[in-house]
Amino acid sequence: MTQALSPAQLRDSMPFAALVGIELLQAGPELVCGRLAWSTERCTAGGVLHGGAIMALADTCGGVCAFLNLPDGAHGTATIESKTNFLRAVKEGAITASTRALHAGRTLIVIETEIARDDGALAAKVTQSQAFHYPRG
Repeated sequence: MTQALSPAQLRDSMPFAALVGIELLQAGPELVCGRLAWSTERCTAGGVLHGGAIMALADTCGGVCAFLNLPDGAHGTATIESKTNFLRAVKEGAITASTRALHAGRTLIVIETEIARDDGALAAKVTQSQAFHYPRG
């Protein structure tokens, strides 16, 4: 890639992230930050933000982090494993993701995402493994 993409351009390259309403705040190889606002359309019973919405934010930020850490010759990534610990309910405000690579090798990357509520409390912690894709040949 000869030209760096802005956080908005990276998000817009993922139609689902745009549909859900995810905003990328920062995007670099060392740290990716994103945000998702609470809304009734993203909730389950009782006005609690749906776990799938939380996971969508984590997977989006994880995918961007993996993409920004592609090794030479790799052209893409795919999530091959994702584990989420839900720690607190989100009933208002927004959630913010902070994503960092724990390990990047030649074939996969392990990523950790912390999801915080507006009050600073940790709402979820997500660990993912993503495989790097290489051209066949």
